[in-house]
Amino acid sequence: MMKITEHVEGHYEVYETPFARAYNWHPASVTLLCECAQKVTLAATSTIGTCSGCSADYSAVTTDIQEREGRFHPEVNHPWIYDTQEQAEQHLRDEAAYPVGSPWRYNDTTTSHTGE
Repeated sequence: MMKITEHVEGHYEVYETPFARAYNWHPASVTLLCECAQKVTLAATSTIGTCSGCSADYSAVTTDIQEREGRFHPEVNHPWIYDTQEQAEQHLRDEAAYPVGSPWRYNDTTTSHTGE
């Protein structure tokens, strides 16, 4: 009889840089304690669904994780579409922190590169 010791839902982590946001996906995962006392961590991206200690088959758990990830709400699957308020707030912070002429400021493509 296995026991689930840790469960992490799939999620995006947002990293902010001046005038940009990056979204890194972290797949769902489950850490199990096998009957043989071996810890087994399975994720939606796992290709091996067996215990390395006793070869117990946990492929059904991996399949379940993959199916659950396929049923996330759109806000989880595509947060960049739904976080417009946070993006606007970041833009205001970046405008204040990086004034025109700052080396960290994005290149304004509407003006010429000659400074005119």
